[in-house]
Amino acid sequence: MKSEKLWTKEFIAVSTINFLATLMFYLLMVTIATYAKNEFHVSTSTAGLVSSIFIIGSLLGRLVAGRYISEVGTKKVFWTGLILLIVASIFYFGIFNTTTLLLNRLFHGIAFGLMGTAAGTVIAQILPARRKGEGIGYYSLSTILATAIGPFFGILLMKLDNGFMIMYMINVIFSIGSMIFLALVKIKIAGPSKDITIVEKGPVLSRFIEPKAAPISLVALVIGFSYSGVMSFLSFYAEEIHLVTAASYFFLVYAIVIILTRPVTGKLMDTRGANIIVYPCFAIFAIGMLLFSEASAGWMLLLASAFIGLGYGNFNSIAQAIAIKVTEPHRFGLATSTYFILYDLGLGLGPYILGFIEPYSGYRAIFFSMVIIILLCYPMYYFAYGKRTRNLQY
Repeated sequence: MKSEKLWTKEFIAVSTINFLATLMFYLLMVTIATYAKNEFHVSTSTAGLVSSIFIIGSLLGRLVAGRYISEVGTKKVFWTGLILLIVASIFYFGIFNTTTLLLNRLFHGIAFGLMGTAAGTVIAQILPARRKGEGIGYYSLSTILATAIGPFFGILLMKLDNGFMIMYMINVIFSIGSMIFLALVKIKIAGPSKDITIVEKGPVLSRFIEPKAAPISLVALVIGFSYSGVMSFLSFYAEEIHLVTAASYFFLVYAIVIILTRPVTGKLMDTRGANIIVYPCFAIFAIGMLLFSEASAGWMLLLASAFIGLGYGNFNSIAQAIAIKVTEPHRFGLATSTYFILYDLGLGLGPYILGFIEPYSGYRAIFFSMVIIILLCYPMYYFAYGKRTRNLQY
């Protein structure tokens, strides 16, 4: 049936733009802390902040986007985000100290948050209701591909004398390319919501946050916090345990596992509910983090990446689909922003907090402690969504 079609022109276009923007994000996310430490001689905690402040900016961008998508429409927010991505990419060439680096990372994050929330809202609007889990699973593969390619080439380019200048140039090219692509395909994006009065008459907080999406988003916050250290400190950790070569393939293995499993888990959610995916994901993620914390050989590090990809990677898309499924269509923008605001908060605060702890505990102890935090997500998820999922229709 035509109404059930997933791979529309709009779906492919938005997924491609999301891929390019996320590739820029990960290209710098796993390398910028090392750059700050080597170039400006900052502490581990400050280096972690340079990495994670992007996520804080993204949080702010999503907060604004979720509010104003309903007022000015998805298309205007989408365009604004893409234009600001270009500006932020160009500003990297003018960085001369830690302060300017932090400010531009924050600005870049805001731009990414605006673009990402608008893109996610478009996807939520155009997907068939009965195939949202599958569709969001496919859409999120654009992020997963970027998760693999970005860090892989980032770590390789970091070894070159002018590696960061090349990364900055790639950011500029991809930002401009995304805007041109959006202009050429002429995606039909929804205008301002007709139900804006419903949003305006609610509590003040409901104008920025979707309450129905908040419980599952809080679980995502904890999961994001558990993963944040891997994302920001992998290069430091790999040097410490002398597994730099294996670490360069970490995100590649991570992505391959998700690419192979995501279509299956998305369909399974649509037919049998989220619990059958989420509960095993927590256990698999915990096993992966345990292996990661104890890695002493390349095969252990890469096996850990496979488990983390299977557990953490699949939970992320399922949780996003849940946030959409429990929300009314006219508040999809707020649901998307609510999910990523809390998820990004976990990713953003993690490296900064863990950076303070690392000098006293070491990386292995930090990553081992994440196993306990992951397991705490079992009761959190049960009360947030798991106990009532049988009453919802898929």
